[in-house]
Amino acid sequence: MITGTPGVGKTAVSQFLASKLKAIHIDLTKLVKQEKLTSGVDKTRKTLIADMKKVSERVQDIIKSYEQDIIIDGHYSMNVLPAKNVYLAFVLRRDPEELKKTMETREFKNRKLWENLAAEILDVCLWDAVRACGADKMCEINVTSKTIEGVVEEIVAVLEEKRKCRVGIVDWLGKLEKDGRLNEFLKDF
Repeated sequence: MITGTPGVGKTAVSQFLASKLKAIHIDLTKLVKQEKLTSGVDKTRKTLIADMKKVSERVQDIIKSYEQDIIIDGHYSMNVLPAKNVYLAFVLRRDPEELKKTMETREFKNRKLWENLAAEILDVCLWDAVRACGADKMCEINVTSKTIEGVVEEIVAVLEEKRKCRVGIVDWLGKLEKDGRLNEFLKDF
């Protein structure tokens, strides 16, 4: 599993990792759109609402069709499989300043921009992943200023047991508070 807030590089990293490992890649966002696995539209955020039951059933059907490794990417990837079926979960993290620039180039605005930045700062994806799969299956990767290839090398090192999984490697909240910039990023939306 590869998870994280929008803009951290989940899909690019997952695609490159799948290619390197000769694994199957499931992009949950693409799957939901292509197969219409939705329960509605969030008009405020201008996004589709995934029907998690349908998504989970479909992902499990796909998994049964393959014997090779499968990499699932999406910010809600932790919600599609039981923890017992997850080998490892990688939570990609990006410094909020760099993430904000990435999101703005993707035309994230207003509430959508600030909610996603707050989610990164407050470790939402990390805590969701720990809650769903347990800390023993978690590996947090700081992708700030790194290439896709560099991030994949880190993930492969963990998979090959050349590097240990670590959680708690970033503290964006503490960094922004120390820099006196917390209010700039945690806006009242």
